[in-house]
Amino acid sequence: MKEPTLGNPQNTIAVLQKYQFRFQKKYGQNFLIDTHVLDKIVQAAEIGKEDFVVEIGPGIGTLTQYLAYHAREVLAVEIDRALIPVLEETLADYDNVTVLNEDILKVDLNALVQEKNGGRPIKIVANLPYYITTPIIMGLFESHVPLESVTVMVQKEVAQRMQAGPGSKDYGALSLAVQYYASPYLAANVPPNCFMPRPAVGSAVIRLTGHKEPPVEVKDEKLLFQIIRASFNQRRKTLANGLRNSQELGLSRECVTEALSRLGKGESIRGEALTLEEFAALANHIYDRLQEET
Repeated sequence: MKEPTLGNPQNTIAVLQKYQFRFQKKYGQNFLIDTHVLDKIVQAAEIGKEDFVVEIGPGIGTLTQYLAYHAREVLAVEIDRALIPVLEETLADYDNVTVLNEDILKVDLNALVQEKNGGRPIKIVANLPYYITTPIIMGLFESHVPLESVTVMVQKEVAQRMQAGPGSKDYGALSLAVQYYASPYLAANVPPNCFMPRPAVGSAVIRLTGHKEPPVEVKDEKLLFQIIRASFNQRRKTLANGLRNSQELGLSRECVTEALSRLGKGESIRGEALTLEEFAALANHIYDRLQEET
């Protein structure tokens, strides 16, 4: 199999000029032009010859070439129709790649995993547009796709939020959601000059290794995340106020007060002070109370 040829600025520019490609701001397109970073992504994802990899947003196929060179099979999901003919050329030497012109949020990955990998856990690799990072990552986890790991290039501050702990300014709903489903590991920081066009902010490669079992036991997963969202919707308010004001939850004052009391917390506690374990316990207390009321 041919070694990757994309990854340096000259080759990238040549491909873009040949196809008179125009960057689409709505898709948040920033293409990697640094071979060292590409190697780091493949290493961080621990791609091997037995792996079935799903790549989200292959662009012109730069990272796809590297993945195909190391993996058994790659499925690249690209939303921009204008990039399909480009990918047909740049990936012509890689017969283990399938390109799907779809929105990843509308793809039935569970069905694809069953078809392409016999239902075994897959690895996902992506250079994600900043504006849609959270919906894509949470969509992957919440749909319970069998995942070994998700290795993504994201905005640096988003990576920091994913691995933040209680009490820090970066800690929030995303931190808790990611850590419920996976163990985050920051693999590399990536400066803006590694991309074309150059973004205004720094990026980071983070690997999320899926838990085989959730680290906490909850009676109602949906309720847990409703509580977490309500707790951080109004960061300056107390946890009690956040829960009471949530239209999604519709909890009574008595229910919130009793649940916090059973948790051993006062009315002045804020959401950012609670650990994932404490949020799970709170969700279970509220679940029990709601069951009693029905």
